[in-house]
Amino acid sequence: MRILIVDDEPELCAQIASSLRRQQYTVDMAGDGAAALEKICVEPYDLIVLDIMLPEKDGFAALREMRAAGVSAPVLMLTAKGEVADRVKGLDLGADDYLHKPFSMAELLARIRALLRRSHEQASPWLVIGNIRLDTNTRRVSLGNRPVPLTPKEFSVLEFLFYNRNRAVSRFNIAEHVWGDAFDPFTMSNNIDVHIKNLRRKLDDQSGRIIVTVRGVGYMARDEQP
Repeated sequence: MRILIVDDEPELCAQIASSLRRQQYTVDMAGDGAAALEKICVEPYDLIVLDIMLPEKDGFAALREMRAAGVSAPVLMLTAKGEVADRVKGLDLGADDYLHKPFSMAELLARIRALLRRSHEQASPWLVIGNIRLDTNTRRVSLGNRPVPLTPKEFSVLEFLFYNRNRAVSRFNIAEHVWGDAFDPFTMSNNIDVHIKNLRRKLDDQSGRIIVTVRGVGYMARDEQP
């Protein structure tokens, strides 16, 4: 999952980014509303954490332009004011949730998980295909009743495929969401193929019945249930 943090407090921005990356999210940062809009125009985000008080273009203006441009990613707004009028204005402009500064990192992470589940129409933290169960909260995977140890990157690749079940995703999109700006385009394809091979082996899916190769595109997690 790829998240954009928009805040003009560098220390807070770095703290949030560090906490999210430890949870294996891919994180980008912007220090003002104008810079955020530039990033949103070229990168798809699964969630945006947006402060109200920003230079250049404040959070309200940035949110208004995002929604006008058709950006549907959930937005969690941060505010140091806490006034009801601000919360109402943000919600009316299309914000999905509010968090008042100062906040605990645990609460921020819980709000983010809830918004991501809601945006993917996922009422529970479990993603299930066949006998493979993936817990987005604990980041654990099981095959039947047997736990399957995955590396953080293997989990993120599998999570991205499961969220996009029955939809082909390109190697580039996988790399973009899992590695962010850190991926090397020259080794990207081989690196992802190695991760897919390892996942198939660990999940007893060597035949590619669930993690399907889509020739000329990339991969797809196939859910045969209606």
